[in-house]
Amino acid sequence: MIQKDKICASCIESKDSIFQILTDKEKDSLKKNHSCQLYRKGDIIFKEGDKPTGLFCLSSGKVKIFKEGVGGREQIVRMAKPGGFIGYRAMFAEESYNSSAVALEDSAVLIIDKESLMKVLKTNPELTLKIIKKMASELGFSNSRTVTLTQKHIRGRLAESLLFLKDTYGFEDDCKTINVYLSREDIANLSNMTTSNAIRTLSTFASENVIIIDGRKIKILDLAKLERISELG
Repeated sequence: MIQKDKICASCIESKDSIFQILTDKEKDSLKKNHSCQLYRKGDIIFKEGDKPTGLFCLSSGKVKIFKEGVGGREQIVRMAKPGGFIGYRAMFAEESYNSSAVALEDSAVLIIDKESLMKVLKTNPELTLKIIKKMASELGFSNSRTVTLTQKHIRGRLAESLLFLKDTYGFEDDCKTINVYLSREDIANLSNMTTSNAIRTLSTFASENVIIIDGRKIKILDLAKLERISELG
């Protein structure tokens, strides 16, 4: 229990956390009014239609946020990394979640009680502004992704998705392998294409020496070429 709480506390105590601007009293308030949940790979964190109970902050692990479309096909709309918030738009809008979140690997999530958070936001306008900026930034990204997924060709969409994963999770120690391992289906759902098209396009990239595929590991060999493919669309 102590170790679990220590992992989750990083969402508030980390030097990179937006909560660093809070006073010690405000931090203590959030610490006293939170829960820490551990999820195994594949566990559902929240489902579309659920009511938000608080602010979800990913303390460790990786999470995909997706919407279910026609025929049950998923469309991944966001990916989260440690320190990131998930599902907070619905909480602030006082709406049900319009997407679902699933752990891509074993993950820990800090859940801050909604009423306690609102009290802090009313007394700390700087924190409120930071959250507004974060939401505005993500809205801009979503708008750009909408254009990408509807106007780019398959190669451009897949190249951009690989770059997005690289930018989100970074590389492993070899500075080439993307530090997240997705199934072919997830890569397809991120890129708005069928799984078979994703498999074929990945194989084409590999034959062009742009990437190397090793199971679910993807190593980028020619970053400049991958960026050109994305730009050309």
